[in-house]
Amino acid sequence: MLICDYKVLSIDGDYAHLERLDAPEAEPKLVARALLPAEIYEGCVLHYEMMQYEMKD
Repeated sequence: MLICDYKVLSIDGDYAHLERLDAPEAEPKLVARALLPAEIYEGCVLHYEMMQYEMKD
């Protein structure tokens, strides 16, 4: 089971580009905004666990 944190690099319409914080050399992940919290913004950090994204304090 994957548990990790992502930084929102950019928001492009209905999609967001996410960078995995523990693997910054990896290709950014493209995720539909419908799967992400509505309050995301560029530069915020998201916690991913059990196929869900949550804003991280």
